[in-house]
Amino acid sequence: MRPLFHPPIEDITVEGILHALSDPVRVAIFTDLTASDDAHNCSTFLNVTEKKIPKSTLSHHFKALREAGLIRAERRGVEMHNTSRCSEIDRRFPGLIAAIISAHKVQMESTQGAGKKRAARKGKPVAVNR
Repeated sequence: MRPLFHPPIEDITVEGILHALSDPVRVAIFTDLTASDDAHNCSTFLNVTEKKIPKSTLSHHFKALREAGLIRAERRGVEMHNTSRCSEIDRRFPGLIAAIISAHKVQMESTQGAGKKRAARKGKPVAVNR
C-alpha cells in the first residue's frame, strides 16, 4: 500500500484550509473530529448529515481534509483512523480553527432555528398587506 500524504505543518496554507472546509460535509466531519481526542474511523461519519453518505464520497472528503493538513490518518488493518491536527494548525495560525468552528456552530444554530420556524408556519395562512 502507498503511504498516506500528510503535508508538513509549514506547507499548510490558510487558502488550503478554507478550501477544504468550504464543503458542509467536510466542515461537519472536521468539527466532530476536533471535539474528540480519540481517533475515529471513516464509517463513524456515514450519517454526519441528514442523508447517508456513500463510503466512496466519504473517502473523498477525508482525502481532501488530509491533503489540506487538517487531519492525520493512520491505517489500522482495513480501517483508516483519523485525528485532528488542530493543535499543530493553531500553533501556525493562532485562532483560525477556533474562529471557523465557532462560525460553523452559529450558522448551524441559525439554520436549525429557521427550519423550525418554517415547520411551525406550514399550513398556517400567510398575512398579506394590501
